[in-house]
Amino acid sequence: MSNFYLDVLQHHPKFTSAERICNPEMLEPNFRRKVLRILEEARAHGLELMVFETYRSKQRQQRLFAAGATKLKTVGVHHFGLACDLVRCVNGQPSWGGDFRLLGHLARSHDLVWGGDWTTFPDPCHVQWCAVKDQPKLFRGTWYPSPDYIP
Repeated sequence: MSNFYLDVLQHHPKFTSAERICNPEMLEPNFRRKVLRILEEARAHGLELMVFETYRSKQRQQRLFAAGATKLKTVGVHHFGLACDLVRCVNGQPSWGGDFRLLGHLARSHDLVWGGDWTTFPDPCHVQWCAVKDQPKLFRGTWYPSPDYIP
């Protein structure tokens, strides 16, 4: 099985980095295009967003879990290049304040999952190209989305 995770991410020099990575090139190309369109459309609506985190290593995931910032202990959708955190850009700096409903609307309009819809652990800055029901298969390595996948 060939996919972006196996062919690109596993060979990337930052694959095991415990640092935050905000490089859109580390997002699966179909998902990346959707994220970049969301940024453009948000800007057209007067909302300046910035990419805060794209790829996340298992090492960083474990640190965030220990800090209570995620419910997933060892791996998350970010690890596969299928999730991205988009935050407000205020004077060039990231901000988690304010209303992110426009992000939710834009995410859904591009067939993405918006973390603000989650009831148990809402994450209004998070978008992903993987339905929650498909995450176990993704984490086991038995599935990766095809270009025409709709969560």
